[in-house]
Amino acid sequence: MNSKTRKIISYILSGLVTLIFVGTGVMKFTGGEQNAQIAELVGGASTLYLLGGLQIFFAVLFLIPRTAVVGFLLMACYMAGAIATHLVIKESFIPQMTIETLIWVTGFVRFSELSQRLCGCGSCNK
Repeated sequence: MNSKTRKIISYILSGLVTLIFVGTGVMKFTGGEQNAQIAELVGGASTLYLLGGLQIFFAVLFLIPRTAVVGFLLMACYMAGAIATHLVIKESFIPQMTIETLIWVTGFVRFSELSQRLCGCGSCNK
């Protein structure tokens, strides 16, 4: 894939991941019955607000080119924790796994050095 196509796909995927993180972060602040149930499971409304704030913060870091790699890593770790939490409370973790996969695919497309380091084949180095 040429660099222009890669850049366009990178923008689209980055926008999608950012939209998901900001959207779910804002939803943690807006309330609702489902959020009250989630708040009970994670330790109260203050914890839910903290998690929402972290999601928005990680998304902002991911958008800023200079801090994008840190944002990417924090988003991936956050979703890994969400997957673990859903496993512990015996709920479906498919949505969290889908988002985690999308984050990693975006990372591989957006940060060519990531694919170069993690993939030993010659075709990923381009």
